[in-house]
Amino acid sequence: MPEIGRIVISRKGGGRINSGVCSAFLASAKTSSILDWMSLPDGFRYLPGHFDRTQQTALAGAILEAAKTVPFYRPRMPRTGQALSVTMTNFGPLGWVTDKEKGYRYEAVHPETGAAWPDPPDLLTRLWDEVSGYPAPFEACLVNCYTEASRMGLHIDRDEEATDAAVVSVSLGDKARFQLGGPGRKDKTHSLILSSGDVVVLGGEARRCYHGVDRIYPGTSTVVPDGGRLNLTMRRVTIPA
Repeated sequence: MPEIGRIVISRKGGGRINSGVCSAFLASAKTSSILDWMSLPDGFRYLPGHFDRTQQTALAGAILEAAKTVPFYRPRMPRTGQALSVTMTNFGPLGWVTDKEKGYRYEAVHPETGAAWPDPPDLLTRLWDEVSGYPAPFEACLVNCYTEASRMGLHIDRDEEATDAAVVSVSLGDKARFQLGGPGRKDKTHSLILSSGDVVVLGGEARRCYHGVDRIYPGTSTVVPDGGRLNLTMRRVTIPA
């Protein structure tokens, strides 16, 4: 896998690729050149190291504290009931859930305990205000917990009414290989290694592109006390009045 040093990837407005202060690792079964990132969809932003170690630790601590009342649970696919390889919880007035009987949806309470989802940490609220470009707050922050064996297949977030709002994602803990494709499931994919503290924004055209995680690199971070990776994904669900 080639290493491209000192790169910050940003595709917004003019679609320029800007130099930055940290390393990014880019690879794909179909892509091996930085030039291919020129074809990234508009609205994709990669903000490496956005949160420092102290902020990362605070976010991880807030998640673990919240999990005492809204514990991580094992979601299941609609119809088949197949268990996902990640466990999940949420922050915010709404939370994304899925099960065999009712499928993908947003609910105001935890599907197993019935407890309301807790308020999100201020760090997330400020991040949304800084990078989303949306005139209303996010309503759901899904927290996925990855182990070494966890994966997230290519998908598009389609369960929201406010599809004009960006999806903002924060990585904590072990590194992960993020895949970004196009609007078609078989479109060429690009790969980016995400480290703890990195932020990805999927807005504009990128909001309607397939994306996923196909590898976790265990032992690459000590931010999460018991190891693994936590990914926080903020979404606006309803259309503002």
